[in-house]
Amino acid sequence: MSDVVLQTKDLKKDFQGFRAVDGVNLTIRRGHIHAIIGPNGAGKTTVFNMLTKFVAPSSGQIVLDGQDITAVGAADVARLGMVRSFQISSTFKRLTALQNVRVALMSFGNETRRFWSSHRDMERYNEPALALLSSVGLEKWANHTAALLPYGRKRALEIATTLALSPKVLLLDEPTSGMAQEDIQQVTDLVKSLAGDRTIVIVEHNLKVISDLANTISVLARGRVIAEGSYEVVSRNADVRSAYLGGAHG
Repeated sequence: MSDVVLQTKDLKKDFQGFRAVDGVNLTIRRGHIHAIIGPNGAGKTTVFNMLTKFVAPSSGQIVLDGQDITAVGAADVARLGMVRSFQISSTFKRLTALQNVRVALMSFGNETRRFWSSHRDMERYNEPALALLSSVGLEKWANHTAALLPYGRKRALEIATTLALSPKVLLLDEPTSGMAQEDIQQVTDLVKSLAGDRTIVIVEHNLKVISDLANTISVLARGRVIAEGSYEVVSRNADVRSAYLGGAHG
């Protein structure tokens, strides 16, 4: 099995004559945390959207575990093992944490048609749902309504529902956005704990978080990769310093 799990080859995206992404080549290693960063307007969100098939590339190729998925739809890509967690929490607010994960497990098992089945039918998902909640530190919050969870716990719940789909590649879109420092540390520790068994690709504005998390960082500016490597390497790169000079760390 190759140690490369995800690649892009000369990936480009045009919007009405404007080239937002211009020949991006990424090589993402199995079991690594790979960050995509760049100043506002760099093209990182567009790249992320192309990886998860929410935006179609204008040209180029996306390869997952040796399979060309450039023309594969979002739902099929998820079934192949690449799943996205969104910047804004997408849990069911009126359901408990346990119920949210149980719904995700039912969906993965193609049994959403049984959602309104008997209580006994749904209870068989309790054990794996509780195991997933435990893996993200939410075992004590299992019976709390999602809407009442602290913000950091909501993000952990969202990640738990994503893990219910058994991803080999987990894509995280700004997982610490809008968080207080305590919540940021909690989610950072959680992401660290998830790496190894799966590959994580992360878009994140908080450079301190990235320095703590990422094995490899790809820095985008004006739709191109201008630097790649460890945090120590890219933080010393003159092009990276120029791209961020006076700009938002986005």
